[in-house]
This record gives sequence, structure tokens and C-alpha cells, in this order.
Amino acid sequence: MKRIAILAAATALSACSTGGEKPKAPEAPLHSRMLVLDTHLDTPLHFERKGWNFADRHDLATDLSQLDIPRMKDGNLDGGFFAIYTDQGPLTPAGYAAALDHARKRSDLIDRTIATHKDAIGPALTADDARRLNKEGKLIAFKSIENSYPLGEDLSLLEEFYKKGVRLAGPVHSKDNQFADSATGEGRWKGLSPLGKQWVAEMNRLGIVIDASHSSDATFDQILALSKYPILLSHSSLRSANDHPRNLDEGRLKALAAKGGAMCISTIFLSDMKMSPERAELFGKYETIGALSPAEQADLTRRWRELDKTETMWAADFEKYMAMVLRAIEVGGVDHICFGADWDGGGGLTGIEDISALPKVTERLKAAGYSDADIEKMWSGNILRVLAAQGKGR
Repeated sequence: MKRIAILAAATALSACSTGGEKPKAPEAPLHSRMLVLDTHLDTPLHFERKGWNFADRHDLATDLSQLDIPRMKDGNLDGGFFAIYTDQGPLTPAGYAAALDHARKRSDLIDRTIATHKDAIGPALTADDARRLNKEGKLIAFKSIENSYPLGEDLSLLEEFYKKGVRLAGPVHSKDNQFADSATGEGRWKGLSPLGKQWVAEMNRLGIVIDASHSSDATFDQILALSKYPILLSHSSLRSANDHPRNLDEGRLKALAAKGGAMCISTIFLSDMKMSPERAELFGKYETIGALSPAEQADLTRRWRELDKTETMWAADFEKYMAMVLRAIEVGGVDHICFGADWDGGGGLTGIEDISALPKVTERLKAAGYSDADIEKMWSGNILRVLAAQGKGR
């Protein structure tokens, strides 16, 4: 009888393992199931470095870059807007010509880099492109302009950059220019210049999303009033977290939300920037790292990390960052928050040093009670909604 019972049990077990219902595979972590985008990636400054490859994994201890293809996969960053950044120069024909040459070359560099790694990442122009590339298992590369200074006084150049694939652009950077006042400028125009108001209209006509990060309060207000379509702030923090003009106040976040726009939360200016003479020297070299030899790059990284031991650039950490994120959601609502940490442009804090830390943000949002659908809105849905709305302008 015992033998019969044992055989019966074995038969039942075999039926369960073969003919019965198969055990379900464990579900992938929430963050990896979402489409995750970042609206401001300064990584193109690394694309021209000698000896640096976007497809290689880089270590923060030995390299200053915070983003590469392997770490995009680690942090499930599916893509974002790679910035054509141009430093502010003189408002002269010669200044404009040099800036335009730089911007064209940077745009072409982004295109070449993406094409070199076409098996892993593809260019995107629309919200549908982003979703298609994601379904194909590829990373997503949009292009943006940080500082429209290279356009000089020729707004027809906006169409040139639109044809080059730019779908997000801001008028200004750290100083007032021919289009607008900067948050950290002197207030030359009291907002937009007459040419800046034409810039807004041309952006709307072309279907390029307006980025109001770096804009002064008056510039922001006037862009919001003039734009026919929702706008983004690609990498901004809340002024209630740190009272700095580069940050957005809560009243303006509410106004942005009322017009359908979204603020992409950055990791910068949660404290004042500690820009000592030594850090300023290193930062200056970092912004032109593509011109340095591999040995000079290694020396820059070594000196930067040594300085970090005694003088961090930001007096903030992941906890302060998440407190600001949660407050921004409370003020603006889940339909008007997104993420743009300023990777490779000065962003990153203790506990969120590079993009591999992004799943921690999702975990905290889930712990705070936000639904999966709401979290995905903030990671990509709101960005793609604003992009799609702007695209109807053509």
C-alpha cells in the first residue's frame, strides 16, 4: 500500500509540473516596466572625447560621465533629450557666427554618435517614435537646444535645427541674450526682447517645445502667456526647496500646470553651488573636456574626485531631492511633473550620483502612494503629451 501511495503522489507531482498550470515567472521590477525619459542630457560633451566610447561602461571613480549605454540599461533610462549646449558669448555678429558653428557641429556629433550605435539607440522626432523605439527594445535619442544664442538674430535658423531633429529648445542660458533675460542675468529686457517674442511664435509655428529652464521669472511669465502650446522646464528645481533665482516658485508651477505644461525635476540648486576657485577651474576644463588628451582627462577626474572629499559641489542628497520631488507633485499634480536631473551638466547628488540610481526614485514614489500609471506619467507620459500637443502646430 505504501508503494502505491508513493507512486500516486509521484504521478500527481508529475502532472502538476507538466500538464498542470505552470508557475508564473516573477514580475519584472516596476521601474523596468515603464518608459523612462529624461529631458536634459548634457552627455554630448563627452561624445567628442578621445578614448571615450558611449557604448562602454564608465566608473564614476575614474570618469566624470554619469551616463552611457550600459548605465542607461542599469537605471532603465530609456532615453531623453541630448542637448546642443552653447556657452553664452558676446552679442555680436562674430559671437553669433562662432556659436552657430559650434551648435551645428554639436548637432552633427550627436547624430554621428547615435548612428554609430544604431543597434542600441535610435533618433526620435515624435512621441510615436519614442514608443516605437521602446517596443523595438532600443534606447531613444531626442535632440534639444540649450541656449538659442547661436541663432543670432536670424530666426530662420530655427527651421534648420528643426530639420536636424531638434524638438525642444530654450531661449537663454546663464546670461541675458538677444532673446530674453536669464534667471541669473541682469534683467536687460524685463522678460522677452521683441526678437524673443518672435522666437516664441516661430517655435510654435515649427512645433518645437519651448523650454523655460534658465529663464527669468518675467521671461517665464511672458512665454507662458504667449505660447499657444504647453511648455516644459527641462531641468529645474523648486524655489521652496532652496531660494535661488534659477529655481521655480510654487505659484509659477501652478500656473504652468494650468496651461498644460510640465516641470522636469532637476538635482541642481537644492543648495547654493559651492564654486570655489579650484572648482571653477576644474569646471571650466570639464566644459571643454573633448579638447583634452586622455591623460589630461584622467588628471581632471583625479583632481575633481580629490576635491569632492573636502568640498562637495552641492550641500544636498537623495533625501532632500525626494522631499522636493514629492512637494512638486503635491503642488503641480501628477500630470505636470517629469524628470530632467541635469546628468553630465552639474547634476547628481549623494545617493543619486548617476542614472543607475533612477529605480530608487520610482520606489519612493510607489511608497508615497502613487499608482503605477501616475508614476509612468511622470517618467514619460507628460513629456510625450506635451511633445505631441506641440507637434500639432505644423
